Amino acid sequence: MHRAGPARAPDGADRARVLFADEAWIVLDKPAGLPAVPGRAEGLQDCAASRAQALYADALVVHRLDMPTSGLLLMARGLQRQRQLSQAFAQRGVDKRYVAIVAGELAEDAGEIDLPLSADWPQRPRQRVDTTDGKPSLTRWQVIAREGDRTRLLLEPVTGRTHQLRVHLSAIGHAIVGDTLYASDAVAAAASRLMLHAWTLTAPHPDTGASTRFESPVPF
Repeated sequence: MHRAGPARAPDGADRARVLFADEAWIVLDKPAGLPAVPGRAEGLQDCAASRAQALYADALVVHRLDMPTSGLLLMARGLQRQRQLSQAFAQRGVDKRYVAIVAGELAEDAGEIDLPLSADWPQRPRQRVDTTDGKPSLTRWQVIAREGDRTRLLLEPVTGRTHQLRVHLSAIGHAIVGDTLYASDAVAAAASRLMLHAWTLTAPHPDTGASTRFESPVPF
């Protein structure tokens, strides 16, 4: 298992840390507030992917994290490895676990949220629960701790839809604290950031096939 260390890209604070790199892949520890890939809006060209590519010219995007989400981001080195890792994600051969702090106290200790999702086009980039045309979406959750009027959860997104964890938790009445898209104003303002962190990632090494687990310490 690899844990996030102190190494940083050379351009200063709040940069995506390189957790691990070899000839096949690169694992970054992305801070909250940094885009994973370039955005269309002004000021969003600086991102985790471009910073990785400044260090490794052959680094290619495999998956994404929302800009306000922190944690593990995997990149491939070269087109062939990008195809392999993209296929692993598509075939659910990559296991990702997140930690979140949500509003309210969940009555059960564990459960599933099985609600189809689609883009909310009039309110982009928002997504929505859509029982007519939505894509199947499944999230598993487990209580880590109940903290007053909040609950700390371990989350497993079985599918990988855009904003899946955020929409699913909001839909069951337990929005993620600090979520400015899907939480009430009070819950959104209760933290200075989205309380969602990509904690662990386990994937097959593109060259050896060996299952490899990475971990990033939860910053909240």
